[in-house]
Amino acid sequence: MKSRVQELAEKIEMSCDEFFGEMRKGGCSEPTALKIWRGDYETYDDFQDNDMNLSNLRKASFVLKVTTGILLPE
Repeated sequence: MKSRVQELAEKIEMSCDEFFGEMRKGGCSEPTALKIWRGDYETYDDFQDNDMNLSNLRKASFVLKVTTGILLPE
């Protein structure tokens, strides 16, 4: 099953390597970019569990040209 990030990247024809490169340019570590790519942030019990990832999710939304809310699970 694809993560939201993977689905959005596919829509704009962005490869995993391109996503990682753009995230690294924005100052995101490679392990964090990988977690975002896999959608690890999509599973949490309380919104505060995800606070440490918000700036990185903002970077991902910029890379994917979407709003940050699109990346958050419903």
